[in-house]
Amino acid sequence: MIVESLKVYITVVEQRNFSRAAELLHLSQPGVSLHIRKLEKEFDVKLMHRSPKWVKLTEAGELLYVRAKEMVNLYESAKLDIARLQDDVSGSLQIGASFTIGEYVLPRLFSSFARQYPEVAMEVFIENSSQVVEAIRDNHIDFGLIEEDIEAQDLNVTPFMKDELIIVAAEGYPLHTSVNADLEQLQDQVWILREMGSGTRSSSDRFLAQTGLRVNRSYVFNSSQGVKEAVFSGLGIAMLSRWVVKRELSAGMLKEITIPDIHIERNFSLVRRIGHIPTRANEVFAERLLKLDGHFI
Repeated sequence: MIVESLKVYITVVEQRNFSRAAELLHLSQPGVSLHIRKLEKEFDVKLMHRSPKWVKLTEAGELLYVRAKEMVNLYESAKLDIARLQDDVSGSLQIGASFTIGEYVLPRLFSSFARQYPEVAMEVFIENSSQVVEAIRDNHIDFGLIEEDIEAQDLNVTPFMKDELIIVAAEGYPLHTSVNADLEQLQDQVWILREMGSGTRSSSDRFLAQTGLRVNRSYVFNSSQGVKEAVFSGLGIAMLSRWVVKRELSAGMLKEITIPDIHIERNFSLVRRIGHIPTRANEVFAERLLKLDGHFI
C-alpha cells in the first residue's frame, strides 16, 4: 500500500538518515530503500540525493514530503472515524512514562484497560521526564506521561492527576523521632536525589531553593527505586511521590517527615504532539486518563 511507503518516506526525511529511519520503523535498510524506490517509480521523479551520512531532498521531494504528511493524516483520520463507527478498539499502544508513573501508577491502569480491550498490544518505555518528552518529539512513542508541567509550542500538555510529594527517612534515621519537623531541623541534612531531567528532581530542587534549606551532602540515583533503597539503608532523606513509598510507609519501613503548613503537590500530565492523529486505542486510553479528574481508579 502506498500509505506505508509514504510513512517510510516521511520518517527518512525527518531523520535525514536511512539507518535511523530503518531502526525506528523496525525495517532493514534495504527495505527502507525499496519503499523510496517504489515512490520514485510511482511519481517518475528523483525524490532525494543520499550519501552514507546525509539525505538531501530534491524540489519534488520537498513537495512530496508536505503532501505525504497530509495524505497520511487523512488516512489515519479515516481509520479512526471508521473505528469509532464500529467501536473497534485494537492495534498498538506505545507509551513513554516517567519512573514514578511507569513503575507505580501505570501498571494498574494498564491492567484494567487490558481486561476491557484485550486486542490492544501495549508497550511502555520508562525514562525520566525529559527523555520521555524527547521520545515524543522523535516519534518513538504515541504519547507520554510525565511528572511535571512543561510549556512547548509543539506539544499539548494536559494534567490528568494530582501527585503528592513527601519527605521520607529510614526507621533508624535521627529525624524519625520528630515526625513533625520544622524547616530548621532539615538544615544540613544528607539528601538522596534523582538525576537531572527527572520530574522528581525538579520538584526537589524547587523545594530546597524555595525553603532555603542547606544541603550537607547529596547522592544521586537515576531511579526512584534506587533513591528509596538508599533512604532505607539510612544514607539520607529524600523527597518522593507518595505512590513510590506507599507500601514501605504502611509496613513501617520508612517514616514520613511532615512539616507544618507545607503540602507539596505536582501534576501528572499527558503529553502529545500537536497535530498527532491517535489510533483508536490511543484515543480511548487518553480519554480514560483524563476522566480520572485527579482521582485514581
